[in-house]
Amino acid sequence: QVQLVESGGGLVQAGGSLRLSCATSGRTFSSYAMGWFRQAPGKEREFVGTIGWSAALGHYADSVKGRFTISRDNAKNTVSLQMNSLKPEDTAVYYCAAARWGSPTTRFSDYPYWGQGTQVTVSS
Repeated sequence: QVQLVESGGGLVQAGGSLRLSCATSGRTFSSYAMGWFRQAPGKEREFVGTIGWSAALGHYADSVKGRFTISRDNAKNTVSLQMNSLKPEDTAVYYCAAARWGSPTTRFSDYPYWGQGTQVTVSS
């Protein structure tokens, strides 16, 4: 059984930073791409970023590019999302997801496994 557990969410002022982590189990973590998505109240879940199995490839949404960075530690089966220069519009529940294959992907449907989400609130 594949499990993903996010942590690190919280309340931060605009301009601040947070680091989210996602611990995984039940699968060969190093073989698969990972992604981060978010969902704000009243909005659809949206893509934030993705990282390939080797961490050599990745892709970010335009809204977070240059501010957010995804990294992974295949030895510890964890993926992280470093969020800098946070804005109030970054407020959302953030989800970690594991892809069907090793190449990074932005498509929601390519991620069969999801964590429960962690709340990030950015105050102005």
